[in-house]
Amino acid sequence: MNPVRPQTKELRRLLDERTADLKRVKAEYDNYRKQVRRDRMAVREVAMENVLRALLPVLDAVEGARRLEAMTPGLKAVADVLETQLASLGLESFGAEGEAFDPLWHEAVTHVVSPNADRLTCGEILSPGYRVGDRLLRAARVTVTGPPTARRP
Repeated sequence: MNPVRPQTKELRRLLDERTADLKRVKAEYDNYRKQVRRDRMAVREVAMENVLRALLPVLDAVEGARRLEAMTPGLKAVADVLETQLASLGLESFGAEGEAFDPLWHEAVTHVVSPNADRLTCGEILSPGYRVGDRLLRAARVTVTGPPTARRP
């Protein structure tokens, strides 16, 4: 048998240490890259939401123009392109008459009591709400229709 020389043992130990160090540094770098990617995506999402939120008054103005009078073909084309492009970025409008009132997604402006109502529902939609995915950009402003409240003795 050929005994392993002490010098070879020391070299093996050093090689194992350096290999472990290299693996640790590589794992840290991989984690860093993943964190940077997540941070970039988060910044991108926040920036996108800020831009979309800034354009909501434009959509409100378009909707106001639609309510007041028939739109000219040129203005209708601009409105359609604007809405299509914003939808392609993930902007969704919500708020419809008759849907269940949810205080997380709807802002109640007035409350109308109806003896026929069995739950709180959205009545008139004063301004639509907007979201991107599950993130709320603006709550829908609605009138709420609901049952009379029980009187206390």
